[in-house]
Amino acid sequence: MASESSNNVLNLTPDQLKAKFKELGIEAYRADQVLDWIYEKGVYDFSKMTNLSLPLREKLPTVLSIQMPEQVARHKSDGDQSTKLLLKLANGDTVETVYMPMPKVDRQTVCVSTQVGCKFHCAFCASGQNGFFRNLKMGEIIAQVLLARDLSKNKKLTNIVFMGIGEPLDNYPELLKTIRTLNSKNAFGIGARKITISTCGVVPKIEALSDEGLQVELSVSLHGPNDTVRGAVMPVNQAYPVRMLIDTCKKYVKKTKRSITFEYILIKGVNAGEREARELTRLLKGMLCKINLIPYNPIEEFPHVAPSYEEVVNFQQILQEGGIRTTVRFSKGQDIQAACGQLRSIGLKKK
Repeated sequence: MASESSNNVLNLTPDQLKAKFKELGIEAYRADQVLDWIYEKGVYDFSKMTNLSLPLREKLPTVLSIQMPEQVARHKSDGDQSTKLLLKLANGDTVETVYMPMPKVDRQTVCVSTQVGCKFHCAFCASGQNGFFRNLKMGEIIAQVLLARDLSKNKKLTNIVFMGIGEPLDNYPELLKTIRTLNSKNAFGIGARKITISTCGVVPKIEALSDEGLQVELSVSLHGPNDTVRGAVMPVNQAYPVRMLIDTCKKYVKKTKRSITFEYILIKGVNAGEREARELTRLLKGMLCKINLIPYNPIEEFPHVAPSYEEVVNFQQILQEGGIRTTVRFSKGQDIQAACGQLRSIGLKKK
């Protein structure tokens, strides 16, 4: 059985798989058939790919593998029907993935993780509380999408959000490789504008992303209108302070002609007052952007609460009166600890 990550089909782009087949002396069109079984039919076993010849079905497992993580646990929300999967990877690390159906708007979204743990340690986020362990390979990210897709009634997904465990831009090469595979007509065929990258604000990688020519959605975690407020909850602000981040985002918008979404978790007594709302309005005035307000979802390590509904509405109104496009997102999956900021992973400690 082939088990090396370089021979895992899910770690290979469609073009790389065709090249691998050619290297193995197998016709390139057979790679298209394998891709169809995996990405269209949801079959992850070579022996069940019945339009391949029997000799080929017997050969493939000796030279290639399709590595799917073990589903350790599955939790389904009683409220919004979101499902959180706890997945055990080949080396024993675990990550969480969330499938979020929205039948009223015909949307089926998966929130995927890109790292085991996170090194950026935002105070309000569970994902980095145990530290950082490693980056995920493309195959480990793609497998999350496949398993979430298998939960949907019609075996389809409409949207992918890189908002799970880890900082996507900190795993830049694997992230881009994954996005291009998700976008490929020989794989998922998901439009780039249906793919969202969420970042805590890694300035050099935002600059690099602006040169990639990808029509993806970019979501930037802001969570404070100045260095004092933002720095208190986001250590990354020491490296990339607010003004540097906003200037970089403005350049991104100018170069890509794409609007940016700023995520802003509202935490009572920290960043959710009228003063912060007015300062935030001044900071973003005239920029092609929108703000996504998210009432704080509690974790045990950060003993704060969300503002009241009335305070959330007031904060939103101040922004809207200042000409800032603003939405409020009440996170899905709160009853199963699957909401924004609540996902966790466990990595194997190095000896």
